[in-house]
Amino acid sequence: MSSPMPSSTPHRADQSIGRIVSVAGAKAVVMLDHLPSQCKQMDRPEMGVLLAIDTSRSVALAFISALSIPVPSQRESENEFWVAELSLVGELRISASDGQSTFSRGTTSYPALGDRVRLATHAELLTAFAGRDDRTVRLGTLRQDEGIAINVNVDELLGKHFAVLGSTGTGKSCTAALILRAILARNPAAHIVLLDPHNEYATAFPGLAEVISPGNLQLPLWLLNFEETIEIFVPDATRKPEIEILAELIPIAKSRFAAGRAAGDARLRRTASDIGRCSIDAPLPYRVSDLLTLIDERMGRLENKRELQPYRQLKQRIEAISLDSRFSFLFSTLTVTDDMAQVLGRLFRVPLNDKPLTILELTGLPSEVVNVVVAVLCRLTFEFALWSDGQMPITLVCEEAHRYVPANSALGFEPCKRAIAKIAKEGRKYGASLCIITQRPAEIDPTILSQCSTVFALRLSNDRDQEIVSSAISDANVGLLEFLPALGQREALAFGDGVPLPVRILFDELPANAMPRSSTAQFSLRWQDGQLDERFLTHVIERWRAALTAHQSGAADGAGDLPLGGDTSFSDQPPQPVPARAAPRPDVSPQAAAATARLQASLQQDVTSAVAARSATASHASLRERLLRPGPQLKSR
Repeated sequence: MSSPMPSSTPHRADQSIGRIVSVAGAKAVVMLDHLPSQCKQMDRPEMGVLLAIDTSRSVALAFISALSIPVPSQRESENEFWVAELSLVGELRISASDGQSTFSRGTTSYPALGDRVRLATHAELLTAFAGRDDRTVRLGTLRQDEGIAINVNVDELLGKHFAVLGSTGTGKSCTAALILRAILARNPAAHIVLLDPHNEYATAFPGLAEVISPGNLQLPLWLLNFEETIEIFVPDATRKPEIEILAELIPIAKSRFAAGRAAGDARLRRTASDIGRCSIDAPLPYRVSDLLTLIDERMGRLENKRELQPYRQLKQRIEAISLDSRFSFLFSTLTVTDDMAQVLGRLFRVPLNDKPLTILELTGLPSEVVNVVVAVLCRLTFEFALWSDGQMPITLVCEEAHRYVPANSALGFEPCKRAIAKIAKEGRKYGASLCIITQRPAEIDPTILSQCSTVFALRLSNDRDQEIVSSAISDANVGLLEFLPALGQREALAFGDGVPLPVRILFDELPANAMPRSSTAQFSLRWQDGQLDERFLTHVIERWRAALTAHQSGAADGAGDLPLGGDTSFSDQPPQPVPARAAPRPDVSPQAAAATARLQASLQQDVTSAVAARSATASHASLRERLLRPGPQLKSR
């Protein structure tokens, strides 16, 4: 962007604050003049302030990275040398034809020894930090001059990934919410997916987000690739025989489903040799009941008891997970259908339905499956962008990223790390962008962080974290990092391709109705009132238990959010525990309702006992018939 330069250029000597005494590459040293004590505070040189140096062909811009007095005097009246170290960051080139100035990074015309240095004017700052209005969004103001808006280029910010770094309590969640809200305000047809491990972002986007929680999440088991499936069914990687069994049988189960869509009920009479094998990682539906039937078939052909053990263990694990309400999102529909379009449409907002953001709340998911869910979502994000030829760019926001891509190779889930790394390294080509948010930059894979071309660094006090940020900034701008431990609330250092210049930014305030649920607990306020009693404990316990037991019913209630597709569907609902409490019908007497509740509780206990004691040779079909036997028969037994 260009703008007319003030007519006062070059500036008078009394407007300058010093002269150049050394130039070395992108560094310069200024001998400061002795400013009178009554000089305005705004005219005094301070750390991080942007200065201007009039050269023969342009106006060089540099910020103050250090201030010092090499030899302090013993008395205030004695003369002493004041020195400022500068980092050259760009220049304003003035057109000879119309006098317009244009900002560009880097320096082509270096200051000479003796050149006078002055504070950059408001007009010069405006020229340097302004951008194209149709591609930029406002995030805050310049700390040096709060009349200068700081805009970021959306294409540069998202196309080359960005990171939000900061210690706990510095405002990372608010910063992320501010950035995303600014982007959505300018781009209402965006497609953004946010991983929310603390369930804190839903309140920041009222009416703009599709919030997916463990209660309404639907992620069919068959959408998982082989590595992700193994993590759920065979978490111990040393159990090689069970992994080999799944590697053999899952493709056959997928083939049976594909063949059954055309053959109807005759599918169960087909043998493995009659059906072509499907790729084990292909996102094709299959039924768990078919998988268990295949395991039974293999067990029936074996005579050596030692060879039966892996099949028994695998079958027991699959059946146990099928019955575990915490994993109900993998088996949340009554039928298995090819509803991949509906699943992707809900995750990636196609169609938008005025909700360009998807928030996936991870709190409440079983700890052993969280990394799998994140891996599946990251992998689907990249593959969807790949196979759509980049026609629908997607941004994945990864909160608490050090959980999923840790620097320690022994930690984390390898497929999850690979999926995020693929977006970081190759996503730009296909329209898949990444936002990394973390409080521990030192604990995140440096390969991932190095791919983020724009960084918003909030206050960081840990030396290791500061070193990681230092490695991501050029030598010319490394002086900015001295501010990291001293940044205030809503302040950050922004540098990279998304901003015109490395800058100390003061973020705009979020509206009160758009704040994430991430505020620090007010101990001094909460500890003044001692009125909490047993009713409070009862309420906490009910919420606690409900979070761990109600996912199954919640998934059923939310099934309407994700309509099923496909012309042919086959029942594959695993036997589910009956809820202990069921609302009685209006036409049922209280005595009958109580008897029904007791019967349901008894049925749930019988289901649990049957799962533990079932025979390894019993077929899955007969098992389901026994577990789902109607109540009166179960009572007579």
